[in-house]
Amino acid sequence: MARTDPYAALRIKEFNIFLLMRLLLVFGWSMQFIVIEWEVYSLTKDPLSLGIIGLMEIIPAFTMALFAGHIVDRKEKRNLLALCIAAFSLISLGLFFLTWPQIVGNWSTKHILWGIYALVFFGGFLRAFFGPTIFSLIALIVPKKIYPNAATWSTSTWKTAAVLGALFGGFSIHWMGVDKTLGLVFILVALAFILTFKIKKKPILNTKIEESVKDSLKAGVKFVFNNKAILGALTLDMIAVLFGGTVALLSVFAQDVLHVGSKGFGILNASISLGSILTMFLTTYIPISKNTGMKLLVSIFIFGLCIIAFGLSNIFWLSVAALFLSGAADGVSMVIRQTILQLKTPDDMRGRVSSVNSMFVGSSNELGAFESGLAAKLVGPVTAVVFGGTMTLITVIAIGIKNPVLRNLDLRKDIEAHENEAD
Repeated sequence: MARTDPYAALRIKEFNIFLLMRLLLVFGWSMQFIVIEWEVYSLTKDPLSLGIIGLMEIIPAFTMALFAGHIVDRKEKRNLLALCIAAFSLISLGLFFLTWPQIVGNWSTKHILWGIYALVFFGGFLRAFFGPTIFSLIALIVPKKIYPNAATWSTSTWKTAAVLGALFGGFSIHWMGVDKTLGLVFILVALAFILTFKIKKKPILNTKIEESVKDSLKAGVKFVFNNKAILGALTLDMIAVLFGGTVALLSVFAQDVLHVGSKGFGILNASISLGSILTMFLTTYIPISKNTGMKLLVSIFIFGLCIIAFGLSNIFWLSVAALFLSGAADGVSMVIRQTILQLKTPDDMRGRVSSVNSMFVGSSNELGAFESGLAAKLVGPVTAVVFGGTMTLITVIAIGIKNPVLRNLDLRKDIEAHENEAD
């Protein structure tokens, strides 16, 4: 097999436009998440309110996921993505108005919260379409032989935007205030919308017009559950995210445990993604195709250990280091999972398979936020985080024993097959 070109996907102009568009979108999205978490906790001082944010997003995201995948496979991807971004810009604009003192100065806290929760609910509806659309669009922009490289750069760009958005979001609360920060988010999303039209329309690969919605959805679910490598990777990531997520409680730790304010809050959020970025860029030079399954298991086990260390720490910079290492381990696992999905999924089923992925992993972020908020309410934030990290370790051990297909997974032959197909 020829030497891997770490910049193969970046040599495609349209892919670079896609990366810039995703950078702006996720940067704004990440800022918005941070600001809303901060604002809601500042209004209520109740960690359960942070869990409700996750619950409001997971309900539409989970219930619409499979249908969204069916729609994505049947529709042109570029225009569908543009429509989703346009709708997301309306959410950002609405949140800006809900935090602008001139608009809501006389509103009660309850009414402001209801408005925020309603917009988050609408955002969850869009989330069901975003993931499958972006996942499918990547495969139509780059040739099959560089799918793994494109997946690495796309995931790295996403995490780069997440770290910068989290860092800037936390600091901008201090610099500009909540309302002006959300106004900036609207501008960034609008720029992403404009860039989308620099990408050409793509062909629709699923031409089974006679296939009913029911049969289409069943085919997507059946494919995932029959593929042990994909199912194992998704299950592992779902449980790890569900119990190992700390992001929803970072505002609690920043304000009530570590006492570091909005600046420290931004650093804590950014440290997770910074670790992910560094390791994901390294994977462009050090491919993860050899012993892929074992590397996935080890990375998530390390992630769980770091979460426990963060929960037990009451020293700010030790907490930052623990989150940085957890992000590094999480970055490796994300690249591996995206590579598995890209290589193992047929072109005409990418929307539906990505939707199942969003049900497993994407929705578990929001469900994990609710679980974290509820656990923090019942047993305190420290115990909640340590419990989550412990459950992550138990899950890795259990799946490693019960799923030998995933444990022994090696992607070198799959990559060679795609290279030969392209040639």
